[in-house]
Amino acid sequence: MELGNKTVRPGLHGTLTDEEGKKIIPPEGWGFLPAGDAGITKKVTAQGIFWRVRTQIGRRIITKGIWAPAETIALAKKVVEEVRSTAAHKNKLAGARQRRDKKQAEYEKEFFLEIRSFLAFTPRHHDSEKEMALAITAHAVPVGSGTVARTTTIPVAERAAKAVLAWMRHQTTDYEAMRIPIIKGKRQEIRRMLAGRSAELLKAYREDLEPSPACPLQKALEKIKPTTENIPS
Repeated sequence: MELGNKTVRPGLHGTLTDEEGKKIIPPEGWGFLPAGDAGITKKVTAQGIFWRVRTQIGRRIITKGIWAPAETIALAKKVVEEVRSTAAHKNKLAGARQRRDKKQAEYEKEFFLEIRSFLAFTPRHHDSEKEMALAITAHAVPVGSGTVARTTTIPVAERAAKAVLAWMRHQTTDYEAMRIPIIKGKRQEIRRMLAGRSAELLKAYREDLEPSPACPLQKALEKIKPTTENIPS
């Protein structure tokens, strides 16, 4: 049996299959290291003898972990734990955390200002503009939020604009209750339609008009309670 680097897939009832679909069993004395600790995984894979377990969900390829000699895994864990227990490593982590926090705070401020720039409400609606920008920033910017604000493939100004429309889609329309047919392109079509409605709602605030008492945006603004109070206006 080949013991080098190979990719396998999880099969039924905890079994494994190779790339040809044949059932295989890890060698005696091997153990499984779940994905999640890159430091330990790197130490194990550096030895060159392991099976990487991957599965496909939709278009995504997900690594579940690796099979490797149990002794190799145990040694890797010991080495990594010893390094992580040193003062130098802890100081390095603290420094990295401070840099991330600073970068995140700067991005929150930048994103908040980009939202206000996109909204561009007239002076008498500035309070509404600020409340809305705070709410959207608090929702979209946190690491791990999975929102458009976390992408780096488009400019920040475009991210802010998309975040505003996404927030309005959920806060000022009945999008979440809609039954959208499972037809290719239908969801995108609905979103474009709702984006048009959102643009119409914003028009009153950008042209210094008096919003109607039934304005969905007014109702949404009355309900929100911004949680990010340290972002400057």
